Amino acid sequence: MASLGDLERSVMDLLWDSAEPLTANDLRDDLAALGTDAKELAVTTVLTVLARLEKKGLVERERTTRPHRYAASSSREDHTVGLLNDALGTAQDREAVLARFIGGISPDEAASLRAILDSVKSA
Repeated sequence: MASLGDLERSVMDLLWDSAEPLTANDLRDDLAALGTDAKELAVTTVLTVLARLEKKGLVERERTTRPHRYAASSSREDHTVGLLNDALGTAQDREAVLARFIGGISPDEAASLRAILDSVKSA
């Protein structure tokens, strides 16, 4: 699973947060409203980003309407899990990576992790 560039991340954040599919114009306007450098973005630039995201499997395009509408193909959480799995898959010592990760989380996050692990054990 590929990591995202800044503009790709911004577009994905908008798609993940949206309750409905968005057009490239919607996304350009939303990016501009966020105060990003999108005021100067051409809609063709947004379309190029969307095409790259679609090729990566992160975006689905509704082709039945004009203009096309775009939606995230999976949740933000699923994407993050994919990145974590990719990182762990390349680690020579997975246990060491997990230990360092766990060493850097807050006590509240550790409690959440314990609860999740306990629920998996009992399932």
